[in-house]
Amino acid sequence: MRAAFAAIALVLFAYSGEPCAADADLQIVLAADVSRSIDDGEFDLQRKGYAAALTDPRVLTAIQGRANGALGVCFVEWSGEEEQHVVVDWTEIRDEEDAASVAAAILAAPRSFMGRTSISAAIDFSMKHFQASGVESDRRVIDVSGDGTNNAGRLITDARDAAAADGVTINGLAIINERADGVYARYHVAPPEGLPEYFRQNVIGGPGAFLLEVQGFASFSEAITKKLVNEISALPPPTRFASSRPTLD
Repeated sequence: MRAAFAAIALVLFAYSGEPCAADADLQIVLAADVSRSIDDGEFDLQRKGYAAALTDPRVLTAIQGRANGALGVCFVEWSGEEEQHVVVDWTEIRDEEDAASVAAAILAAPRSFMGRTSISAAIDFSMKHFQASGVESDRRVIDVSGDGTNNAGRLITDARDAAAADGVTINGLAIINERADGVYARYHVAPPEGLPEYFRQNVIGGPGAFLLEVQGFASFSEAITKKLVNEISALPPPTRFASSRPTLD
């Protein structure tokens, strides 16, 4: 079954599965950073991490434990101010087969970009893309993963505040990248206050927003799995704005 989905996905640059039904009352935009500070190996780990998380039994159990047993999800890759791409458009996930098809499409698609880092444009793009789902949801979440600071586009706090004012939650996954080259890259991925604190102050916002810190891309899969379980189940945040690094065991 998974091999069949992968074969279909190989001929598509953007996958569009079953559209979200009217009862998919939770929608999540998975917004993944593919800027130039993320090398090919890290990109591969990130892609595989998202695919593994969506098919993880813990995530599927959380989805099926919802009152309507459904999750509306889309997967977006982003980089610079004009660089956002919908890899997997709005799709309803109810079971393992739905999740496997989305995961296969994520793994099969070519890398979208390798430019600068505009978290603000990624948030603005995600906000507009909620309108394309055709569903009015009780909860809307933008799940931003990234390894660096906003260095293109409008002020990140302006984008964050506009989304929060519209009732959207922006959760963050701050990836500590110790492999970035050059003085600029090191400053970009390691600002003076630390990347988790930068995300806490500038990126996350809205009802119940939280942040997870992950030490390198090798731990990405487990981090995004736990993050999705918390978001889908509406559990209390796993850390208090990630002021301390969560355990990923």
